[in-house]
Amino acid sequence: MDPGVCYIKPEYLIEVLKTTDINLGEYPEKHDLQQKADRKRDKKRGQNKNRPAPYKVKRESQLCSSLVNGDPSSACSYPKCIYLHDVKKYLEEKPKDIGQSCYIYSQTGHCQYGLTCRYAACHLDEDKRNLGAKEGVRKPFSHVDIEMLTLLRKKQYNLEKSRKIVAEYEKRRNQGYTPDTDLIPERPAEKRQIDFRDKLFLSPLTTVGNLPFRRICKEYGADVTCGEMACVVPLLQGAKQEWALTKRHPSEDLFGVQICGNKASLVAGATQVLIEKANVDFVDLNLGCPIDLIYKQGAGSALIRRQNVLEGIVRSCATVLGDKPFTVKTRTGVYADKSVAHELVPKFEEWGASLVTVHGRSREQRYTKTADWKYIEECAKQAKEIPVIGNGDILNFEDYQEARRIAPHISGAMIGRGALIKPWLFKEIKDGRHWDPSASERFDMMKKFVNYGLEHWGSDTKGVETTRRFLLEWQSFLYRYVPYGLLEHPPQKINARPNTYRGRDDLETLMASNNCADWILLSERLLGPVPDGFVFLPKHKANSY
Repeated sequence: MDPGVCYIKPEYLIEVLKTTDINLGEYPEKHDLQQKADRKRDKKRGQNKNRPAPYKVKRESQLCSSLVNGDPSSACSYPKCIYLHDVKKYLEEKPKDIGQSCYIYSQTGHCQYGLTCRYAACHLDEDKRNLGAKEGVRKPFSHVDIEMLTLLRKKQYNLEKSRKIVAEYEKRRNQGYTPDTDLIPERPAEKRQIDFRDKLFLSPLTTVGNLPFRRICKEYGADVTCGEMACVVPLLQGAKQEWALTKRHPSEDLFGVQICGNKASLVAGATQVLIEKANVDFVDLNLGCPIDLIYKQGAGSALIRRQNVLEGIVRSCATVLGDKPFTVKTRTGVYADKSVAHELVPKFEEWGASLVTVHGRSREQRYTKTADWKYIEECAKQAKEIPVIGNGDILNFEDYQEARRIAPHISGAMIGRGALIKPWLFKEIKDGRHWDPSASERFDMMKKFVNYGLEHWGSDTKGVETTRRFLLEWQSFLYRYVPYGLLEHPPQKINARPNTYRGRDDLETLMASNNCADWILLSERLLGPVPDGFVFLPKHKANSY
């Protein structure tokens, strides 16, 4: 058998999956643009860097937040406000409601999006006033201190603590000797105890590792979650979009933020602000990002080659965090034929890291080669006290058990693509058995993600289309799951590609499609018709299945 092929039972194989062969939904005529966009995809490697924006909402057509509750006595206090202040005109131009039940209203008794909500009919009275309306206007970014963002933008935030720590390290370094333990007052074992051992970690996943997705994974049994990689420069500049990555849901009982930077002063500064202003249990340093833009700046996996800078970052950040853990996630090295992670693990421990995660591939390999768990075991043996976590190619509980057999010294496993393809993987591992969810059960999971997305990004038009975008990004991984009952030689391997197949019903067949237009059809069943001119291409091309 070819290890690169996922073999399907013969009765489910078909030559070509045609969209006309199955029930695609109510809006097939809208997808000519999408079909053309799909055909424009070039060599399947890297990212779709020039992909079009799926949908943009013009600010001039959005209702001013002072009027969202439908109170005519409310007045906008901003003289230069460019938003719409004519409620009647707004309601005439507003797209039709998507459904009859607003998830936010059903959970809280009040939808802060009021008239702008795409489910507004269920919480407006006869006079078009928002039921359960509270005083004031909605604050979509309330989890972050706006005053703090302003200070960062004006470069007035007090970073004296981290600057002193970095300056002390550099002074000692320049004097020709390695900084002693006075710089780091606590060893990892003396820090606040977080039991990282025998935990299932959800990997920090750019774009798709958003808060609604993490909620899904928590419900399926993930023990530790981590936000998407945040770059330290925009964090220190007070960029809202970067600070949005630090938001934590109450269900995330062990939560960290992963940061990426190329200088000790910047990374330590961002770490200080995070520990003072964000609700995090630990901060993780990214040493694995292979993207050229990050690598050429000397961050991500490039730090593996800049060990003097790396030492300064780890020592400084571990000190800045005080009793909270500073963790590191690294690849095996930059080049496939030169692995260095086994040399770095004991150094990380000496420098003050509380945990190390080893992704069993080099930067050069990206995701095109199988993760090397034998090498991960070699790395784990180098640690004295701190736990070492393994990462790579786990898609079922057999993969997890095999990883623990090959690498008995690891303290747990981190799961990335496997969780994107089948989020119930955490449950499978803990139960020690396969789960074969039906298409309707998987669709219910997507519906739950949509509800969480509307709660997180908003139930107005902008929030609906943001939710749709991230649902489609996730669908670019979800379609890769092959139902267990269709496999001729289970279990499915993460890099094995199946031949074209049909599912056990039309919905399962639709979910197996690799066509972006079909993903949009699925989104329309949950979020209504896409706007005119809507086009979607996933951020990541399928260079590795």
